[in-house]
Amino acid sequence: MAKANYSKEFPLVGVGASAGGVDSFKKFLGAIPDNSGMAYILVQHLSPSHDSILPEILRRTSRLPVQEISDDCHLEADHVYVIPENKLLEVTDHSLNLVPREEGQHHMPIDKFFGSLARRHGKLAVGVVLSGTANDGTAGLREIKEHGGITFAEDPESAAWPGMPRSAVEAGVVDFILASEDIPPKLVKVRANFEGGTDHEDGEERHIDGEGLQKILSVVRQKSGVDFNYYKKPTISRRIGRRMAINQMAHHVDYHELLKDDPKEQELLFQDMLIKVTSFFRDPEIFAKLEEEIFPKLLKERSGEDTIRIWVAGCATGEEVFSLAMCLFDALEASGIGRYKGPKIQIFASDISEPVIKKARSGIYSQSELETVSEERRNRYFNRTDGNFRVIKSIRDSVVFTVHNFLMDPPFRSVDLISCRNVFIYLEPFLQKKALSTFHYALKENGFLLMGKSESVAKPTDYFVPYSKNEKIYSRKAGEGRFEPAQTATKQPLLDLGDKKEKISPPAKTDFRKSADRKLVTEYTPASLIVDAHYEIVHINGHIEPFVTPQSGRPTHELLKTARKELAFELRNALRKVKESEKKVRKEGVPVKTEWEEFSVDFEIVPLIDIVEPHYLILFWKSSEDRSFYEEVRKMLEPVFPVKGKSEVRQRNEALEKELEQLREDMRGISEEQEAHNEELQSGLATKKRTFS
Repeated sequence: MAKANYSKEFPLVGVGASAGGVDSFKKFLGAIPDNSGMAYILVQHLSPSHDSILPEILRRTSRLPVQEISDDCHLEADHVYVIPENKLLEVTDHSLNLVPREEGQHHMPIDKFFGSLARRHGKLAVGVVLSGTANDGTAGLREIKEHGGITFAEDPESAAWPGMPRSAVEAGVVDFILASEDIPPKLVKVRANFEGGTDHEDGEERHIDGEGLQKILSVVRQKSGVDFNYYKKPTISRRIGRRMAINQMAHHVDYHELLKDDPKEQELLFQDMLIKVTSFFRDPEIFAKLEEEIFPKLLKERSGEDTIRIWVAGCATGEEVFSLAMCLFDALEASGIGRYKGPKIQIFASDISEPVIKKARSGIYSQSELETVSEERRNRYFNRTDGNFRVIKSIRDSVVFTVHNFLMDPPFRSVDLISCRNVFIYLEPFLQKKALSTFHYALKENGFLLMGKSESVAKPTDYFVPYSKNEKIYSRKAGEGRFEPAQTATKQPLLDLGDKKEKISPPAKTDFRKSADRKLVTEYTPASLIVDAHYEIVHINGHIEPFVTPQSGRPTHELLKTARKELAFELRNALRKVKESEKKVRKEGVPVKTEWEEFSVDFEIVPLIDIVEPHYLILFWKSSEDRSFYEEVRKMLEPVFPVKGKSEVRQRNEALEKELEQLREDMRGISEEQEAHNEELQSGLATKKRTFS
């Protein structure tokens, strides 16, 4: 049979199993064709004292040359390489290097090699997990997948030892689940599609044109609500190309047709497009800077009752979050305060992917995922559970994980430090600027922003200045922050409306409620706005100018400064009541006078308490308009059906009496609140006197 015409940059296939996986190895190798154009590296999870005779066994069954790996072993396509006993393995460009095992440590040789393969070879990496116990290989497959490679696992039902493949499948890091002998044929087909759609001169996928990309992103946005149009195009194209290869499709038109009608594929593409590569204490020098300077500075500025608030935006599976928490707890110990005293620690961790938030919330990690955690910290901050490690409760309790899109949703407020690392490298300048504005708004005065090593605030901005350039830590510039609700200038409509055959038909048939909801919100609901716990406006809907209007001078988003003066007092009192009771409050007939008209306003404040930080929805109506409408109807009907009722003067008097009573009630509430505040001050002064006497 003629040799395949493959590129010098041929795929490398890492295959992992434990001591009980010899039969799976044999079946796998027996199914590899002579001219696949790939190299196969077999890694066994063995005890250090276990003698391996795997090369001898496999030479009897494999049609390909099989050799045991020696140091600096050069790789060739259509060859099989087997790790020797008591060694770890790493890959360079096309060479393998053996690494000695350190005594007394629990090693994950498959994860270590897969991680090296992913980082060095990206989309040319393939990971295969066969029969074995425990979970070696799961973390490595995750890295391969996140770097654009393809992942396989032996079907646990057919594996002699299902532990390893089942762990990988349950972690959601496997593209194909097949019997070991069915994996090579599938791999050859998938790789043929992958390579067939690649322009090797510039490394970019040539089969997705601009229009095709927009159609695919339109479906993703319809499914997830996330607009990827301003993400870096090479990254997005590679992720789409990966899914096309997995589905053995060479052209974007075919993939678009599949995507429109397959909700499962929509979810798989969405998850693939999210960036979830992370690790504990990634870039150790950054964490050293935090522990030595930033955290002591924050602690020094706090009293025992204050809270240190941190926000990790794009937290992925939680390693960054718990790394920061461990550093902060260590800083508390170093300061002499101790981790159970002093300021309260509150960390908000957000990501747009629900599966990664679920994983992060559990706080459970494998041995290989803790490679970069020191033994001392592992002992202090983790408990063993079913062969894995779980973050201790006191740290888990300090973290709130939530699904949240920091480019779209209202941010957390009054934060001391924001960590958003290795996200900006995937965003175009438009979204980078939007994110910086949001982070400036969320941070306290002189708060800190932490970015990835290959990221920076590119130009001098109104938002941040470098604090530590080498460690990519920035300090917030003084000035009033402003959150602009995301109205991303979308580059294409939500649904393709040009050619009828290109329309996304399922939503048109099933999403009539969403269509009606959009119509109601935009055309029929009253003007409304949302404020946060500090009464800052974070979202506006409808024509709000009759009720809230900008004042002359420095711009502000504070509701009580921008509301019309007649409404500001009423809004303040109503918001106070809503805060205390967590129940909605309605106020009617507030008279408002402008330069052009006089009218009455009804408003209702609804607490939004099913979120991490409370927000308040405020709806406004011009009540005089409603009354005038009904007055016109009454006048039209009166000649035919005389309307009995109170005189207009009497109605007006009763309305004024009602308003006066409401004002008295509001004033009583304010007086009681002021009295309680004065008592607290007096009590505090008395305590201080006793302390100093």
